[in-house]
Amino acid sequence: MLSRTASDLYWMSRYLERAENLARMLDVSYSLSLMPQDGREGLDEMAMPLLITGTLDDYLERHGKLHAERLLFFFALDATNPASIYSCLGAARASAHAVRGRITADMWENINSTWLEIRGIAEQGLSRYGMSRFCEWLKERSHLFRGATYGTLMRNDAFRFIRLGTFIERADNTLRLLDARYEMLGDEADAVSDSSARGYYQWSALLRSLSSFEAYTEIYRDAPSARNVAEMLLLRADVPRSLRACTEEIDQTLSQLPGTNGRPAQRLGAELDARLRYTGINEILEEGLHEWLNESIPLMAQLGNEIHSSYLEAL
Repeated sequence: MLSRTASDLYWMSRYLERAENLARMLDVSYSLSLMPQDGREGLDEMAMPLLITGTLDDYLERHGKLHAERLLFFFALDATNPASIYSCLGAARASAHAVRGRITADMWENINSTWLEIRGIAEQGLSRYGMSRFCEWLKERSHLFRGATYGTLMRNDAFRFIRLGTFIERADNTLRLLDARYEMLGDEADAVSDSSARGYYQWSALLRSLSSFEAYTEIYRDAPSARNVAEMLLLRADVPRSLRACTEEIDQTLSQLPGTNGRPAQRLGAELDARLRYTGINEILEEGLHEWLNESIPLMAQLGNEIHSSYLEAL
């Protein structure tokens, strides 16, 4: 496969996954901001996506002080913001168009109609369409695209690069969301109990944003706590959006790609998967959850760089 084709497939799936992750992030922050708050905490909650995605300075330069309505537009429908959901879907659609012959009709029709629909939503305005409705719509569109991909595309290199993009993006998002929620709770993070309403709703919101709340209630009997949530989202291979599930999928996918150019990426993917496979939650907590996450985020970025240099750069 040509490196340009592989790159378009990889980034198509990354941008789609990123758009869905942004919608999940916004939905949680928006819901928590509506809860009774003390002082500016509700607005601070709305600023969480800015901190997680590293776009705080860009927002302040454009809009000055934090404002809930402008924040939602900035992340959802602002065509001038390259990190917005609108821009991600536009970039994903452009990549899909470039590789129209390597994806199925069902995949193309889904991503093209999603792009046309979000343009209509942008004309209508988010206040009229509804924030929660918008986030649910986007998650549904993303699910439909993944279903079309899994159900109609041959298990060839095109399929593998699409899967790689999805799971690299998802792993990075899980790490950043967990780290941000842990930091948001501060001193409460390690002492959440049934009596801590703020902690309960923070951890529950994180689990719901990753579609993992039902899994948590099946695995644990206790109220959500830093230890249990971290263990599940980092180390449980049977939780679809956990870091372990992502690295396992990445390792398996990389091992199926032909040629020897990808050995550096394959080696690092195997190392990251083994790191999680043979690590317990006690080891992570002894090091410090925040410190461990801050080590893992650059490692995931390094893996993305290795994949790019091994497969996506023109040789």
